[in-house]
Amino acid sequence: MMARTVLQQADIARALTRISHEILESNRGPDNLVILGIPTRGVLLAQRIADTIARIEPSATDVQVGSLDVTMYRDDLAHSLTRTPAPTSVPGSIDGKTVVLVDDVLFSGRTIRAALDALGDHGRPRAVRLAVLVDRGHRELPIRADFVGKNLPSSTDERINVHLAEVDGDEFVSIETTRTESTPVESSSATTNGRDDA
Repeated sequence: MMARTVLQQADIARALTRISHEILESNRGPDNLVILGIPTRGVLLAQRIADTIARIEPSATDVQVGSLDVTMYRDDLAHSLTRTPAPTSVPGSIDGKTVVLVDDVLFSGRTIRAALDALGDHGRPRAVRLAVLVDRGHRELPIRADFVGKNLPSSTDERINVHLAEVDGDEFVSIETTRTESTPVESSSATTNGRDDA
């Protein structure tokens, strides 16, 4: 399998800074903002966005950040292997607040559909927004990201691998071709180097 790097560490940092500015502009400031990352890498990205917002807006002392595991809310549990559930940590009440869901890769949209179901068990936000580092297309559901770091059109026999320093020891985004002459192509699924099924 061959892979090519499409985002370096500096590119990821710039993308997250831009997303942070866009979130603040869309929300007209940092008030009543809750940022929830989808495990694993979405949680790390959510924390970075929250930290960046705090640097941009020194008054943003009440921006809440947490995690929202969606494993048991997925509609494909009976058909595919999935991750071990991760902890969910929703800081306080989300009622009446703007919740920004954060994930690394947006693909089919099924992970985000599951996240919306999971979110409903925790309260009724005023609005829900979606921020992703990479949008690779191939949506199966009518779901669109509000904040996108990078649009990376890809074929279904490619995988997007997101490496973050906190869990991978290095930092980049690559596109990996999975098709080979001797190996049949399987449907895209989660990868060990960054989820590819959102």
